[in-house]
Amino acid sequence: MAGLVAGAAIAAAGMMMTTGTAQAQEKVLRIGMTAADIPRTLGQPDQGFEGNRFTGIPIYDSLVQWDLSKADAASVLIPGLATEWAVDAADKTKWVFKLRPGVKFHDGSAFTADAVVWNVRKVLDKDAPHFDQSQVGVTASRMPTLRSARKIDDMTVELTTAEPDSFLPINLTNLFMASPAHWEAKLKAVPADVTDARQRAAQAWTAFAADPSGSGPFKVIGFTPRERLELAKNPGYWDPKRTPKLDKVVLLPLPEANARTAALLSGQVDWIEAPAPDAVPQIKERGFKIYANAQPHVWPWQLSFVEGSPWLDKRVRHAANLCINRSELKEFLGGLMEEPKGTVPPGHPWWGNPKFEIKYDLPAAQKLMTEAGFSASKPLKVKVQTSASGSGQMQPIPMNEFVQQSLKDCYFDVELDVIEWNTLFTNWRVGAKDATTARGANAINVSFAAMDPFFAMVRFTSTKTFPPVSNNWGYFGNDEFDKLIAAARTSFDGAERDAALAKLHARIVEEAPFVWIAHDVGPRAMSAKVTGVVQPKSWFIDIAPMDIQP
Repeated sequence: MAGLVAGAAIAAAGMMMTTGTAQAQEKVLRIGMTAADIPRTLGQPDQGFEGNRFTGIPIYDSLVQWDLSKADAASVLIPGLATEWAVDAADKTKWVFKLRPGVKFHDGSAFTADAVVWNVRKVLDKDAPHFDQSQVGVTASRMPTLRSARKIDDMTVELTTAEPDSFLPINLTNLFMASPAHWEAKLKAVPADVTDARQRAAQAWTAFAADPSGSGPFKVIGFTPRERLELAKNPGYWDPKRTPKLDKVVLLPLPEANARTAALLSGQVDWIEAPAPDAVPQIKERGFKIYANAQPHVWPWQLSFVEGSPWLDKRVRHAANLCINRSELKEFLGGLMEEPKGTVPPGHPWWGNPKFEIKYDLPAAQKLMTEAGFSASKPLKVKVQTSASGSGQMQPIPMNEFVQQSLKDCYFDVELDVIEWNTLFTNWRVGAKDATTARGANAINVSFAAMDPFFAMVRFTSTKTFPPVSNNWGYFGNDEFDKLIAAARTSFDGAERDAALAKLHARIVEEAPFVWIAHDVGPRAMSAKVTGVVQPKSWFIDIAPMDIQP
């Protein structure tokens, strides 16, 4: 069924390219995503960070944004809809953001402090008339300390956190600004016989998603769920460096790697995410370009620490980390991965020189498992939940099967539970204690970004981020880790914060709440006609400066 949907989407895109001389001359970029569906377009995308990449950053703006313009340096924070920000010296739970003047939403309404307050309330204030529960899970867990927003004047807003939190500006890259005026227009169009306020709001959001209004470089002009999303350039975009050269972008869900690769080779799309590794030589021979760059992106097994979990024994956790030949896995993936030593690499400001080294050491792994009471005749049964595709999931089934075979050498009997990506992502927020979603799994394979200290470390090791607050799926954490996190979160000096985060990272590696398997390099294959491509050291990529030649 997925193949039929993908085929229909590609055929429809192809028809669109060939109808009419004027249309054929348009600069249209066609992208094959790993997602099985179009990420949500109403302002807070789903489908993991692939949603942010394709229906967040192109359609919307955030107060603070990632610099995606460099391939040779780590992405850093830059002003977005806010031109500057600072924490209050006397009360570090309050931040003041100065807003960019002259910005217009796609519907023509002005971006002001009122819009910021409205967008904060849409995901945090259950009493707000436009509150949308469906946007909470993919937003609030990514900025867990933000509590409220207050207008100071039209171009100044104050944000308040539950506790001092130096990570807030980074977290705000995930809060996209939608047009309040456009939503209000959708609300007015809801039939009068719908009298329940929540039902009216939900219908307004549904209508908004089909015809959204952000302030980004592209705007939505066509949307067919599970098939196609069409974006057109926003010629009035506020940043000249990101005013699009492309006329249109077409996004197609193609979750199966071989189907994506075939679509590229046949000329049905111009760009695919995560090409099939064994097809890379053919892709290159046919004149397509492969873009890859080391990313702050971890591909792990996240382990359960609930009562009865086989991972409660640290010897078992260390053994699993020592039993995987990552060099062979890298070769298996055509070189399209980095071998991890932790969540961040050695030399990173947050590295911290952990005492446990992640490497391939089969005898040491077998010794640890023997000490823990396991052997070839008495293997340890573990179950891992993963997906068949999805944002940042690389090649999840073949990679997990490789690890499954590797761990046999260390007396593990691994069962894989393969489910749909968005379901897996939802389960990740529910937690290992929920028997319905965990389905017996004591590990979960969800890749994650490591450019934000909250995303990289805090949400997996704090007792304050147990589900449903955030993604501490395995319920790992204790007083020691809470104190290390507090030290980092309350350090507003950059060097002091990095030093605190280095201590936290060292302890995470030593305690091993993950099996670190790979770091992604974000491989994508593109037609040589696509120009202006910068593959940053980031999970994200910016479509706006790109162009396509005839």
